[in-house]
Amino acid sequence: MANNTIVLEGELRTEFGKGPARRMRVAKEIPATVYAGGEQPVYLKLPMKDTTLALRHTNALITLKFGDESRLAVVKDVQRNPVKRIVEHVDFYEVKAGEKIDVEVPVFVDGTPKGAAIAFVDIQELKVRADVANLPERIVVDVNGLAEGDKIFLKDLAMPEGVELDMDDLEESVVTVEVPEEAPAAETGTDANPADVPATAEKDDAEA
Repeated sequence: MANNTIVLEGELRTEFGKGPARRMRVAKEIPATVYAGGEQPVYLKLPMKDTTLALRHTNALITLKFGDESRLAVVKDVQRNPVKRIVEHVDFYEVKAGEKIDVEVPVFVDGTPKGAAIAFVDIQELKVRADVANLPERIVVDVNGLAEGDKIFLKDLAMPEGVELDMDDLEESVVTVEVPEEAPAAETGTDANPADVPATAEKDDAEA
């Protein structure tokens, strides 16, 4: 659970467009926008290093401080440079303490299935509803001891306390345990087409 609130201190920004955004990134700052329902968005510039580190935490609860104000928010969207992968802009959504919101949570597996079987994740992210103070960073599925052909369905998942699964079909499989198919065996010399036999080999046979 993302129990601890991350604090980012920034400043209001009054310049917009590609030029000012480029200057901000040169100054190691990231332009950001905070949305709050139907209210006017708040436009900020945040420290690049601290913001990039904060984004490593999925569904983190973040306190944004600017001037004499502060806003409690979660990340809504992140824009990255397609080549350098650096963060170019962040959209936040303001939340209130005690509020429940819908988020997407990545699925991870833990444990080792029996024999040569491997656990395959069928649904990469789950939609859940949870209190903003207890947003899960991940949902971990235990696959220890499962055998080939075993499946874990949405209905089988045990959600963390205070987290509700918000998916339509509870009969859908989240994890499937299978033994990977082996690669086809290499063809032997006896099965080779005579036309594929190297000329040197044919010469050796003639001299024998």
